[in-house]
Amino acid sequence: MSTGVRLIRNDRLTQNVDYAYAAVADTPVRAIWVAGACPLDAEGKTVAVGDYAGQTHQVMRNLVTALDGAGASLTDVVKTTVYVASSKQSDLVEAWEVYRDYMGAHDVPSTLLGVTVLGYDHQLVEVEAVALITDDRRAPGRVE
Repeated sequence: MSTGVRLIRNDRLTQNVDYAYAAVADTPVRAIWVAGACPLDAEGKTVAVGDYAGQTHQVMRNLVTALDGAGASLTDVVKTTVYVASSKQSDLVEAWEVYRDYMGAHDVPSTLLGVTVLGYDHQLVEVEAVALITDDRRAPGRVE
């Protein structure tokens, strides 16, 4: 099933990256902005303290759940931002590799950046996303 999202590559830019340079979605679509997914369990506790990969797994599971609640999936995502609380590039890469495993071939435009601190105690990783779904795929989520 087509999601309506087309990932754009540009042969005038390096092809040595594992993400698309842009994404396009034709209308009509439903836009979904997902708050930064955090490495919290169902009780609101930070999981995998000190573990970039472990926290990224929880973040991505939470992102999938948040998208599902809006009637979307990872293949509907058109843009992400991956925040990693570290100044070490190796920590960013560790989180990125887990993120990429979840995204698979759907290598949407994304920004990966190191930040000084994130909002929850012991939080190392956060991923925010924008998704678009076509009219025929709209599902009732909890709308407030």
